[in-house]
Amino acid sequence: MARLVSQVFKHSLKPFSCAQGSKIGNCRCKFAGFTHVRSIVTTSVFRAEKWFTEKHEWVEIDGKIGTVGISDYAQDALGDVVYAQLPDVGTEIKQDEEVGALESVKAASEVISPVSGKVVEKNDAVENKPGLINTSCYTEGWLFKVELSLPDEITKLMNEKSYEEFLKSDPH
Repeated sequence: MARLVSQVFKHSLKPFSCAQGSKIGNCRCKFAGFTHVRSIVTTSVFRAEKWFTEKHEWVEIDGKIGTVGISDYAQDALGDVVYAQLPDVGTEIKQDEEVGALESVKAASEVISPVSGKVVEKNDAVENKPGLINTSCYTEGWLFKVELSLPDEITKLMNEKSYEEFLKSDPH
């Protein structure tokens, strides 16, 4: 890595002299400035992963913020969602605590938080149009966002592959 950095620095900056017609301020000096010759850009690409509870809530982590919703399995089991009660912004919540409720034409279900923290946003669109949970539970139908207070709690949750296996394993 040090060798790469050395090579990048060596080839990234090229001195130019006043003889090349450059003037900076009132001073002309041999190495008054530099021109950019080459640059290297590195990026890392990864897919955000959802983490699931056995009660079918999910959380997707982005930095210190977790976006929470219910799984496709849960929305399908509920049927057409007609009412959503979500936690208010500023509410302190704990993992495995009831934080809201969803009602459908055939059932009612509590929303259990998969993580602990402070609610920083709720999806007003879902409260106004609860059917978004049925049509788009992973994108437009998310429920609320929470600033994580105990990020290590995620180790108690299932990744997507484990959740798929969980769904196949026994009735829920």
